Amino acid sequence: MRELREDSAPYVGYDYKEIPANADKTPLYLDGYESFGWVLEERPGTQPLKNKGKLVLRRDRKIVNKMELTRLQRHFEACLRELDQLEESRTARARICAVMTGILGTAFLAGSTFAVTHQPPMVALMVVLAVPGFAGWIAPWFLYRAMVRRRAQVVDKLVEQKYDEIYDLCAKGHSLL
Repeated sequence: MRELREDSAPYVGYDYKEIPANADKTPLYLDGYESFGWVLEERPGTQPLKNKGKLVLRRDRKIVNKMELTRLQRHFEACLRELDQLEESRTARARICAVMTGILGTAFLAGSTFAVTHQPPMVALMVVLAVPGFAGWIAPWFLYRAMVRRRAQVVDKLVEQKYDEIYDLCAKGHSLL
């Protein structure tokens, strides 16, 4: 039978978690998950932050208030997903409108081309269709920038509120540790 040495620490079991993380969000993930008892797993010979964009975390299995910490952590993860959706919403509608405007401009130019190749050529119709066609090719860039700028004003306020919510969750989680 093996005897415990006096200088050895008792066995601690861990839960492990892998999180895909973008380089720009890694500090937020690390700070947040540390508030819920998770610690970055560092093993000899590995670089945890460069492991294919994944963070490897561990937490003591017998942590106090585990249920409440897990609930707060799930809320934290939902807030992170909402942040990603808000960031995507900055450009989504603008991108769709710009592409549709470009396609509409292309349709007008196609009509203009058909008008000029018709026998006899319809020069007046070609000019009438070419003007909105070229405008439909030029306008998307300006339309996209204006729509993104307008949407960014709304999204920036929502992102700040979401960060405040994340910080509150992290503070509650940290107080339970």
